[in-house]
Amino acid sequence: MESTFLNVLAAIFVVIIISIKQINQYERGVRFTLGKYTGVMEPGWRLVFPIFQTYQKVDVRVKAVDVPDQNAITRDNVTVKVNAVIYYKVSDANKAIIEVEDFRYAISQYAQTTMRNIVGEVTLDELLSSRDKIAERIREIVDKETDAWGLKVQNVELKDVSLPAEMERTIGKQAEAEREKRAVIINSQGELAASENISKAAAMLAKTPGALHLRTLQSINDMSSDQSNTVVYMVPVEALKALEGFVNKK
Repeated sequence: MESTFLNVLAAIFVVIIISIKQINQYERGVRFTLGKYTGVMEPGWRLVFPIFQTYQKVDVRVKAVDVPDQNAITRDNVTVKVNAVIYYKVSDANKAIIEVEDFRYAISQYAQTTMRNIVGEVTLDELLSSRDKIAERIREIVDKETDAWGLKVQNVELKDVSLPAEMERTIGKQAEAEREKRAVIINSQGELAASENISKAAAMLAKTPGALHLRTLQSINDMSSDQSNTVVYMVPVEALKALEGFVNKK
C-alpha cells in the first residue's frame, strides 16, 4: 500500500511538473479547457494540465509589418507604386486568437487593400505633398476594422512612392520650368527697381544745375582708374554748358 501511495504521489508530482508553463512578461497565454476558452494567463508560471487543457502564447509587444509594394492608380490616372510600414500591438489576446485565424496575415492583407483604395482617391500632387495625412487616414481605417480582432494600430508610415520613368522626367521638366519662371520674375523685378531708381536719379540731375557736369567728370574719373583702358572724350565741358544754356533759353 505504501509503495502504491508513493507511486501515486510521484505520478501527481510528474503531472504538476509537466503542467507548469512559463509566460514571459511580454506575452499573454490564452487557455482552453476541453476546447472552451477559460481565460487569459498573465506573466509567470501557470498550470496547464495536459490532455484537458491547451494554451496559445500571444506576443503583446509593438510589431512592425512591412506592407509590400502596391501598384495603384491615383485619381488623375497616374500609376504609382507605394509601400508602407504599420506599427501595431495586441490589445486583447483572446480576441486575437478567437476572432481571427492569423491576425498577422489578416492585418497585412487588410492594410494592402486599404492603401490601394486610399491612393485611388487622391491625386498625384496630394499623394506627394500630403503623405502624413494619407498615412493617418489609412491608420484610422485599419485601426477601426482590426479593433474587433483585439489589435491596436499605433502608426502608419508611407516609406516610398515610386513613379514611372516617364512621369519622373515630366515632373523634373515641370520643376525646372518653375525655377526658370521664378528666376525671370526676380530678374524683371530687379530691372524694374533699377529703372525706377535711374528715373529718379535723372530727374534729380535735371533739376540741379551743374550736376550733369559733375556726373560726367565722375564717370571719366572712374574709367581712368583702370590703366588698361584708354578713353578718348571728344566733347569739352564748355560745349556741354553752351548746349545746356541754349536749351534753357528755348
